[in-house]
Amino acid sequence: MSNDRHVPVMLQRCLDMLAPALQRPGAVVVDCTLGLGGHSEALLERFPEARLVALDRDKEALRLSGERLAPYGDRATLVHAVYDELPEVLDRLGIDKVDGVLFDLGVSSMQLDEADRGFAYAQDAPLDMRMDQTTGISAAEVLNTYPAGELVRILRAYGEEKQAKRIVSAIVREREKEPFTNSARLVELIRDALPQAAKRTGGNPAKRTFQALRIEVNHELDSVEKAIPAAVKALAVGGRVVVLSYQSLEDRIVKGVFAAGAATTAPPGLPVVPEKYQPRLKLLTRGAELPTEEEVAENRRAAPARLRGVERIREDVL
Repeated sequence: MSNDRHVPVMLQRCLDMLAPALQRPGAVVVDCTLGLGGHSEALLERFPEARLVALDRDKEALRLSGERLAPYGDRATLVHAVYDELPEVLDRLGIDKVDGVLFDLGVSSMQLDEADRGFAYAQDAPLDMRMDQTTGISAAEVLNTYPAGELVRILRAYGEEKQAKRIVSAIVREREKEPFTNSARLVELIRDALPQAAKRTGGNPAKRTFQALRIEVNHELDSVEKAIPAAVKALAVGGRVVVLSYQSLEDRIVKGVFAAGAATTAPPGLPVVPEKYQPRLKLLTRGAELPTEEEVAENRRAAPARLRGVERIREDVL
């Protein structure tokens, strides 16, 4: 097991960005991606007056984090849910507005480190990739049952894989001989399918296909598309949302939601902009912030991270 799993990405920056919203007694902060509880523990530690609600779809993560956060007693409420279920979770808990929301998107360190989950292309494992292993279809089922055209679409849209057609032709040919069950066979097939030039760039040639399968299996982009606006909607005035993304597709969604909230919706040419057209959000980051070189040296999983934050400055006007 690697040490990286205990180093939450850009932790200090996330805490500093949320701090102005979480100083007051009774502040509520939601960690939408609990994982192993690194960010959550730091939030409870740094903001002793705050109450934490933490979500994860992975029951094993909830169990491990529950042990880690036990010392904080009833200041921490852990919930088995996907982050796009945030409105229902808050409703059930009787929470009307929150002061801070943190998203650390992508696969948790724990999932990458548990070999038998099939997330990592570097080791042979069953092709599962479900973040919640109690529900949904596995990566193997996607590979073995989806029509070729659909697989090409997924690899292009979610993996930004230029060689999608080549890879899918090889998958379809091979699955007719024998269904896919393990990751090593898929990694080898991708290596063999790619032209020499494509293998020389961008790390492991299987990386993009594995990312695409993972996003499809867990409906990740759909969840992000629903969850980010829901988090913004749940914010009290002065509340803040901070999001860490690890690939351009997620970051694009976050950027779009934040930019729309921070823009005026007034028709052009109005001498005075009425309240209902004023921006609801203020951007806390210029573009996306990146981890420092020191941080990447300390924790290689921080390398692709992109951090964005917003503050709610007005209520929604109906």
